[in-house]
Amino acid sequence: MTLQPLTAVNCAGLMQPGFSLLELDGDVYLFGQKGWPKRSCPTGIFGVRIKNGELKLRAISFSNNSCYLPPLRCPAIAHVEPHDGSPECYLIHGGRTPNNELSSSLYMLSVDSRGCNRKVTLCCQEKELVGDVPSARYGHTLSVILSRGKTACVLFGGRSYMPPTERTTENWNSVVDCPPQVFLIDLEFGCCTAHTLPELTDGQSFHVALAREDCVYFLGGHILNSDCRPPRLIRLRVELLLGSPILTCTVLHEGLTITSAIVAPVGYHEYIVLGGYQSETQKRMECTYIGLDDVGVHMEPREPPQWTSEVTHSRTWFGGSLGKGSALIAIPSEGNPAPPDAYHFYQVNFQKEQDGETSAQGCSQESTDFEDSAPLEDSEELYFGREPHELENSSDGEGDTYNEEDEEDESQTGYWIKCCLTCQVNPNTWEPYYSTELTRPAMIFCSRGEGGHWVHAQCMELPESLLLRLSQDNCKYFCLDHRVLPMQEMTPPRQIMPVKRVPMKMTHRKAPVSMKMTPAKKSFLRRLFD
Repeated sequence: MTLQPLTAVNCAGLMQPGFSLLELDGDVYLFGQKGWPKRSCPTGIFGVRIKNGELKLRAISFSNNSCYLPPLRCPAIAHVEPHDGSPECYLIHGGRTPNNELSSSLYMLSVDSRGCNRKVTLCCQEKELVGDVPSARYGHTLSVILSRGKTACVLFGGRSYMPPTERTTENWNSVVDCPPQVFLIDLEFGCCTAHTLPELTDGQSFHVALAREDCVYFLGGHILNSDCRPPRLIRLRVELLLGSPILTCTVLHEGLTITSAIVAPVGYHEYIVLGGYQSETQKRMECTYIGLDDVGVHMEPREPPQWTSEVTHSRTWFGGSLGKGSALIAIPSEGNPAPPDAYHFYQVNFQKEQDGETSAQGCSQESTDFEDSAPLEDSEELYFGREPHELENSSDGEGDTYNEEDEEDESQTGYWIKCCLTCQVNPNTWEPYYSTELTRPAMIFCSRGEGGHWVHAQCMELPESLLLRLSQDNCKYFCLDHRVLPMQEMTPPRQIMPVKRVPMKMTHRKAPVSMKMTPAKKSFLRRLFD
């Protein structure tokens, strides 16, 4: 294992204890930060990028049909693999809001689309629950099981506020452990059922839950009533029969004394557990390998990385899994006067032994997530409609800060990607092909196909004069696979119907004055003026 310090670029204040890291479609997202800059990111979800020892966040947008997702801390998170046409998604239940309110909703977060410049748009939908709906809570776990071809969620543990009937002025904000019930949630219909097992006598929270097929293993946790962290391991097996499900619970005393731990996957049902606490005042500095197979669960101690003095002497720490055999750890900064950076961040990389050789897993974001999906380096970025003087003061750091101006800039960028099978552009050895590539678009957007796509003008053998004309005129253009290039179609002008002006009617208009005169008066007036 290796420990690499990270430098947070304009985002250290967003990462607070209780946040969650989600890995969707190869990208890592930050969810549940304490401070919510609505002006910069209305959704509250940021894309995480780690490269060259720098940690950066990028604001993520939601689709138009998404629901409101509050910034939740310490929720229950479960990853759902794609199946039966359903996309890969994350389930988010419960959690605390910045106003210390508890949530009882279940959200489904998935990738909605990727734009022409590989900009990710997420979709969030709230799942309606019926039946024995779990109460609002935090610090619990949510696991996905597969039994007899059916899929369900297992919810267990957590804490909530005291019942209203037991609250007083002194204990108004006091929390208690939720009853030791196991909730089964049907993902298709949203039906919830509560089950009480005799083996589970105490509620617990901030434990670890690992699932394989129809079994869920609960490891560690804290019991609030007795203020203890028992070293127990609970095995729960769920059989989803046609009628009522059958739940079998076994309590083993071979677990770990641990709470608020970080679980990072390193293989197929193989995990590394690190971080957390083994008592109220003592951090757990060891690392444990956990493997799940048909026989049961296997745990082995692993050599931890060489912790720095800041990590060793700190009282608290927190973090999350970055996926691909990597984890993120944050250490609060201490000192007098207070240092400018609120936290110190570290990336822990794991190694797994295979066939007697030690091979490093894909634990760095620079080689897995953003490199393959959406490169952000200036040398690989094309700016549409910008003058050369606007590029002089631009930098990589400025392109990733989370503000509205950068979000507008990102909608005008294209990237060096493989546009077709015969693509001649190598993003690793890219050199300008046209003299105007730094100020003019070197890619054209084909309007054909599902959502359209970008094509390199170099691969289409376009002359530079035609490229400039396409970028200036208001015309549609297609790639060679969809339309012969010389055939251009002018975009029809927008026909604006003339506005029909209807004369306004005055409601209080006075009628003209009419004088009633007798024939004698008319004769007198005629003689008078004559």
